[in-house]
Amino acid sequence: MQNVSATLAALVGSRLCHDLISPIGAIQNGLELIALSGADQSSPEMTLIQDSCASAAARIRFFRVAYGAAGEAQMMSRREIAGILSGVTSGGRLTAEWSAAEDQPRPEVQLCFLAFQCCESALPMGGAVRIENDAAGWTVRASGARINGDRTYWDHINGAAPLDTPPPDKVHFALLPILAAARGRQLLATLTDDSVTLKIA
Repeated sequence: MQNVSATLAALVGSRLCHDLISPIGAIQNGLELIALSGADQSSPEMTLIQDSCASAAARIRFFRVAYGAAGEAQMMSRREIAGILSGVTSGGRLTAEWSAAEDQPRPEVQLCFLAFQCCESALPMGGAVRIENDAAGWTVRASGARINGDRTYWDHINGAAPLDTPPPDKVHFALLPILAAARGRQLLATLTDDSVTLKIA
């Protein structure tokens, strides 16, 4: 049975993302209308606004999957998943590759997105993340020039240390084990000097 607090947090996440995506979409529509009017789109100011809106929209789409309510019957296509990951890493020092070709249940994608965020936290200098699956489950592989392997968080992923009140920027380390346990899944994280491998079996 899923943790009641986690369920409530997911509903709050869904509500916030739902309410925020509308005004950001409206700003993007406004920018398109400005472009159609013949206004100069190449100014630094317009470029900054366009890039900021695109980044905000991509982040909200990602958060909606990672932290929102995930119904068992909801499916996500490879195109949608890859598009979200592409948007959230666009212009940054991190790249993401989604290898699964088939449509996936949203709860599975949610676990993978939270695992992706854990890996993102471990790559302060950027790097590459690949998410793949096989008969044994999911594997999220991350590599980069430097790994920030704070053992407190990774030991928690492996069930070897408590994490009662993480800071806001590390909340995914607390939520991933809760959701994985609720769905009967096991986590195993392995760190080296230049890589992280997180398995969801």
